[in-house]
Amino acid sequence: MLKNSSILITGGTGSFGNTFVPMTLAKYSPKRIVIFSRDEMKQWEMAQKFEKDDRVRFVIGDVRDKDRFFRALDGIDYVVHAAATKIVPTAEYNPFECVKTNINGAMNVIDACIEKGIRRVVALSTDKASNPINLYGATKLASDKLFVAANAYAGTHETRFAVVRYGNVMGSRGSVIPFFLARAGGGELPITDVRMTRFMITLEQGVELVWRAFDDMHGGEIYVKKIPSMKLVDIASAVAPNAKHKVIGIRPGEKIHEQMIGAEDAPHTYEYEGYFKILPAIHNWSADPARISGGKRAAPDFVYTSDQNSEWMSVDDLRAWITRYRNRIEGG
Repeated sequence: MLKNSSILITGGTGSFGNTFVPMTLAKYSPKRIVIFSRDEMKQWEMAQKFEKDDRVRFVIGDVRDKDRFFRALDGIDYVVHAAATKIVPTAEYNPFECVKTNINGAMNVIDACIEKGIRRVVALSTDKASNPINLYGATKLASDKLFVAANAYAGTHETRFAVVRYGNVMGSRGSVIPFFLARAGGGELPITDVRMTRFMITLEQGVELVWRAFDDMHGGEIYVKKIPSMKLVDIASAVAPNAKHKVIGIRPGEKIHEQMIGAEDAPHTYEYEGYFKILPAIHNWSADPARISGGKRAAPDFVYTSDQNSEWMSVDDLRAWITRYRNRIEGG
């Protein structure tokens, strides 16, 4: 599907974009991939990695600026919307800015993609959008709702929208593994709560889920990857086996356990090999055979949370993964 196409990724200089670009170039050989983001230094640094590949282009812009985004869409077939204000404390203390990017920006992406006739759009979501307790999660829930409803909003246009949702990305900037690595030499690691659990997904798995969505979507689906869980204390032990743990208490807006599918979504959730799909409740789309496409309906009380997961990652497995990818993690 993506072969010989033109793809634009918003917020493309982040951890996801830096993985999506080389993987997609290698697998699909698209005509071009456009990185649309607002940080010129990150663009400059990323451009050094692809200076010999003229398929990778860079455009300075912000999803808050619809006119600039509209112009960047010339000749684009597919869009990945990864731009967001993501750091929970930052969103709590700068709520207007978070809303402008995560909600107003989503509306701009939807409007511009419809007007430009983009074929398919996949928006990245987060576990925090399921039963949100912080502003970041609330804005991403609103964004998810916007992208689902956008399939009706598009009217007679052929643009289709879907969402992918996953939890803690292993080794991504600002996540727990590089945080612990940076402090491992001090002999003590801060633990917010000894009960805390997190989903574990690699950047590569996140990219593959986006590919799956592009290939499978009919419009309005939320794709959730099946991934293992770990206890926070076990993550700390994998990073620094001899370090002591200091319990510092949970931060504002933080959950003890992650949730990607809540009981309220269970009636519209279907299970597939390797992933789940939450189908849209609106317009009776959850009963659409094309969207269901051979899936197994989830139990009426189904939830997908990091503490009730059937799959767990061991300390040894995570330690081996860190050893393999340490240079990438520490390099950001």
